[in-house]
Amino acid sequence: MPFDPMYHPYPSRRTTVFARRGMVATSHPLAAQAGLEILQRGGNAIDAAIATAAALTVVEPTSNGIGSDAFAIVWSGGRMYGLNSSGPAPQRLTIEAVRQAGHDEMPRFGWLPVTVPGAPAAWAALSERFGRLSLAEVLAPAVRLAEEGHPVSAVAAHFWEIGRRRYAALEGEVFKPWMETFAPGGRAPRAGEMWASPGHARTLRRIGETQAEAFYRGDLADAIDAFSRQTGGFLRKEDLAAFAPEWVEPVHVPYRGFEVWELPPNGQGIVALMALNILSGFEFHAKDDVEAVHRQIEALKLAFADGKRYITDPRFMDVRVEQLLSPEYGAARRALIGAEALEPEPGKPDRGGTVYLAAADGEGNMVSFIQSNYMGFGSGVVVPGTGISLQNRGHTFSLDPNHVNALVPGKRTYHTIIPGFLTRGGEPVGPFGVMGGFMQPQGHLQVVMNLVDFHLNPQAALDAPRWQWTEGKKVVVEREFPAHIAQALARRGHDIQVANDAGGFGRGQVIWRLPGGVLAGGTEPRTDGTIACW
Repeated sequence: MPFDPMYHPYPSRRTTVFARRGMVATSHPLAAQAGLEILQRGGNAIDAAIATAAALTVVEPTSNGIGSDAFAIVWSGGRMYGLNSSGPAPQRLTIEAVRQAGHDEMPRFGWLPVTVPGAPAAWAALSERFGRLSLAEVLAPAVRLAEEGHPVSAVAAHFWEIGRRRYAALEGEVFKPWMETFAPGGRAPRAGEMWASPGHARTLRRIGETQAEAFYRGDLADAIDAFSRQTGGFLRKEDLAAFAPEWVEPVHVPYRGFEVWELPPNGQGIVALMALNILSGFEFHAKDDVEAVHRQIEALKLAFADGKRYITDPRFMDVRVEQLLSPEYGAARRALIGAEALEPEPGKPDRGGTVYLAAADGEGNMVSFIQSNYMGFGSGVVVPGTGISLQNRGHTFSLDPNHVNALVPGKRTYHTIIPGFLTRGGEPVGPFGVMGGFMQPQGHLQVVMNLVDFHLNPQAALDAPRWQWTEGKKVVVEREFPAHIAQALARRGHDIQVANDAGGFGRGQVIWRLPGGVLAGGTEPRTDGTIACW
């Protein structure tokens, strides 16, 4: 066993969970149980992941919805698969159109930042390629939660109220369906109160019955198109009909005898890989050591500088992923790290942000899956009567036509949501992920190092206090972060700030397959994280 399951430096928190036949780890108990229900009905890990993802749109609409994008890494049949189901900008959405609407940068709310939603297509594609049960069967637990209602969790209620205040302050007819769906009577549901969404249930049922065809080419697409036209949107049925998820080859870097896998751009997963590539040239002997944390922060800053300069839809990138992840480029970036905090700048390689879940079954299938609206509930646009809350992923587009991530019709934007996966010697170790916007590569870096460098078990790796670089030399740390390390970092020139709460440090899950097939799982203590297993 690569870690001590009993060693836990944070004894007030939960312990690693073990099981043999199947496991689902995610941020809400009812969603995890939906996945377990599908496993026990004869479904596999892929079926369970889809069921969990669909249930999360009901029980945690504060982070994702039917109008989300999604990404997945799947281990099945002895090999790895990647799925990019992020949608492009509508064909009518141009830089000129956004500027004519009175904006100097992409807005956060309304129709302008809405791109084609990819989550329903991801569910259908995964089900068709790997699933054992029909999509309708797999979505049934989520349909039931939406139709019969569920008691709202404490964490969801907290963020629901934040969302209510945000969207209640927005003006225009386009935002009224959000209030009618998520804040009936003018208030958000409180913790423990029942909340149901019949429209949501009907939509999920139609997606299941039609293998998502209704969403992209049928009656649901008609409803989206009609509301967009009625309220000044740019998304049309033709945009939906033209969309298909893309099967991609995951990319990796070797790290301390493991292989760390992410999806290629337009996602930001290579930021985590670039940082690990830099750090692979250092030796780390203790976790709570100022030199170790300083080097992690500096490597992450350099990786993010490159990510924000180069990552976009791969058709528009001017460097190759292989160049950014090469050992030579990693060594060149590593040489910039000294004893003091630096201001990160992008390098010049040789040219030659959500809900996360992990699922595994006793047959060897494993899934790392993530979907998100972005910025909580997303754009604030809800298609009336459907429960479809549309994401605002287009907010990350640039209105500078010379920027690598400039808005172009049909282009996919820089995407924050990233699933991760570990292998060793070509064999699966397991899925991991940490949701939370630009925190995600930082969470991946810290969790991987906790597992691999510092030999923490999955639960302890997630429980460990986190840091987050935000810009320049500013680093925010959790209240539990060791004070002596924070003070030592400040002496090295880092602008250290202590967070008031854990809301910005991501929410993660880990499943690790042990020799002999036993599954070891850890879940996030910063939310209602749950592992359902058998």
